[in-house]
Amino acid sequence: MKKTASVLAFDLGASSGRALIGELVPVEGGKPVLKISEIHRFSNGPVPIGNHLHWDILLLLTEVKEGIRKAFQAGFQPESFSIDTWGVDFGLLDRNGELLGNPYHYRDLQTEGLIDEVNILVGKEKLFLQSGLQFMPFNTLYQLYAMKKANSPKLEQAETLLLTPDLLMYFLTGEKICEFTMATTTQLFDPTTRDWNKELMEKLGIPSHIFLKPVLPGTHFGYLTGAVCDELDVPAIKAVAVGSHDTESAIAAVPTRSKTFAYLACGTWSLLGTELQEASLKPETLASNFSNEGGVGDTYQMLKNIMGLWLLQECKREWDAQGNHHSFAKLVELAKGAAAFRSIIDPDDLRFMNPKNMIEAIQVFCRGTNQPIPQTEGEMVRCILESLALRYRASVEQAELLIEAAFEGLHMVGGGIQNELLCQFTANAIGRPVWAGPIEASAIGNMLVQFTAINHLADMEEARELVRRSFPVLTYLPEEWDVWEEAYQRFMKFV
Repeated sequence: MKKTASVLAFDLGASSGRALIGELVPVEGGKPVLKISEIHRFSNGPVPIGNHLHWDILLLLTEVKEGIRKAFQAGFQPESFSIDTWGVDFGLLDRNGELLGNPYHYRDLQTEGLIDEVNILVGKEKLFLQSGLQFMPFNTLYQLYAMKKANSPKLEQAETLLLTPDLLMYFLTGEKICEFTMATTTQLFDPTTRDWNKELMEKLGIPSHIFLKPVLPGTHFGYLTGAVCDELDVPAIKAVAVGSHDTESAIAAVPTRSKTFAYLACGTWSLLGTELQEASLKPETLASNFSNEGGVGDTYQMLKNIMGLWLLQECKREWDAQGNHHSFAKLVELAKGAAAFRSIIDPDDLRFMNPKNMIEAIQVFCRGTNQPIPQTEGEMVRCILESLALRYRASVEQAELLIEAAFEGLHMVGGGIQNELLCQFTANAIGRPVWAGPIEASAIGNMLVQFTAINHLADMEEARELVRRSFPVLTYLPEEWDVWEEAYQRFMKFV
């Protein structure tokens, strides 16, 4: 039997990070399967400093190094490594390659009101045609424009902008790159020209020289530096640019057989959409507030950012602070015992972006829409999960109208699919099957691109076939269509 090949993937989310080993395990008389092993897990979160929220980028670097060390201490010999993270956020380097301050967190309030201001300066339709992105206040464009308006010395001194995964890879390899899928999250990259929109940067006073030419997923660009190897007592291993935006890595791991499919990457954020060969820049896409983000395999992802399980995570954090400690599993059980459709919210209402008190924000929404106010943990969780499922239906139907095709069902991937009640509610809401799996989709997609880059897989078609034979997929069939249809009509009055 052939030797087992392995790669090391780091998947960093907004609340935690993981280091995982992926192994192509030979099967006697059959094709290999992918085995994943978590070797290191760590917390991540915002750090308030003064009036701003930041990421602790050096702590993240320390944890990534620890993951590399543990991989070799456990006896693995990965041929390559890579990092995927959330989109939009970045660090700035000076002319000596030194980091200029702590990167801002995408929930920082510095960009409040800037969407409307930039739309007046540039024109909403023109900006969409030149970026293809959903208008979200945390996009890189608005962060940089906020820094420009504040006369930030960091922006004046910057020589290079590196998006979060590229910044961490730079610390480890000494190589400065800009990965394509991350570039497309900035709202400064033109999907038609496949280049930076320097005309827009000039109009907004954003320096264009700080942006590097993007490289495609699958590019091998360097190795661990000698200093890092000496520090960790490990050999030099290849660095590969993957779909470094975690959403795009997750989509790469969707185990579909169809060319036309709908997916939902479910976690702190919910990203719902479909894979296309080119960006969808028509007026209807703008009106539906969908994004076009670069994907793995020279694709574009027409998708919508939905607030996601952030709503539940924040409520749990507040209950924990009050001394009401419940696991997520327990909260789901409480939701099962609560009355159905007592209260419905629009998860994408901007008051839920970063409220001081999520529970209060949800209650205020319900009070303002003349609905019963959720009081107990069960009522609150049920309200959130039902509302998310109804939002998913609206987005699925919008996507179908935009591409003029129907989806047979919905592929759900990511950590959120461990919430089986949400999966069932989603099937009920859309009236079609939900196929849930794999859970560690972002890390798996990261691994697939690495294995392709080092010639263990031929292409993404073979990669998705590998996912199908390696990981279980649960099927949820729709139930109670009539009551969900009635609830959906109520929901549509709030959006």
